[in-house]
Amino acid sequence: MVEKVKFTINGKECSSKKGKLLVDAAKENKIYIPTLCNYPGVAPKGSCRICTVLINGRPATACTTKVTENLEVKTSTPELEEFRKSVIELLFAEGNHFCPSCEKSGNCELQALAYRYKIMVPRFQYQFPLRDIEAWHPKIMKDHNRCILCKRCIRGIKNSEGKSIFAYSRRAAHVEIIIDPDTSKNMTDELAQKSMDICPVGAIIVKEKGFAIPIGKRKYDYNVIGSEIEKK
Repeated sequence: MVEKVKFTINGKECSSKKGKLLVDAAKENKIYIPTLCNYPGVAPKGSCRICTVLINGRPATACTTKVTENLEVKTSTPELEEFRKSVIELLFAEGNHFCPSCEKSGNCELQALAYRYKIMVPRFQYQFPLRDIEAWHPKIMKDHNRCILCKRCIRGIKNSEGKSIFAYSRRAAHVEIIIDPDTSKNMTDELAQKSMDICPVGAIIVKEKGFAIPIGKRKYDYNVIGSEIEKK
């Protein structure tokens, strides 16, 4: 028998399976908690911090916290909203994101969160880093200008032997996620598409396949991210 627990989110009484991750339990109860590094079916890491909430008055990441009895959760306070805006603005300022030329525009979660939080111009100075585009692979390209180092691809994209197709390269401020030349040798078309889909931005793009879904018919062209949960 599945053990259910009761808890509150923003004053609303909720219930879910004991031990379920808070971000998923909130979704079950039609409450949206924004994330970037989290992805269904992939082990959580809590690296982007966008999903930070207050649990019994203390900040914690919703994607790594399991629900227990009598949790009191706040997903939205002025401080939390300002924190999330700051993280999103920093991601835009730290990279080179030019949405009009990106194949992921309209399907990009970072772009969609910027719209949700009404971010027009980041308050932080743009860094304009000099980064390469990794185009040697026959099926995909990796644009390091757009990568936000969320680790989704490392954690979620494996070859037939269970080895990650993406890997870290370099260190500290120069760290980047690259396509592993050995583990990606026999990448299928399906895995290439999955790689592009799992990326929350436009850092991984399938080659020779552009605008399969035209602008105006993409996921976030007219719908605010999270509204698909909140309106159900």
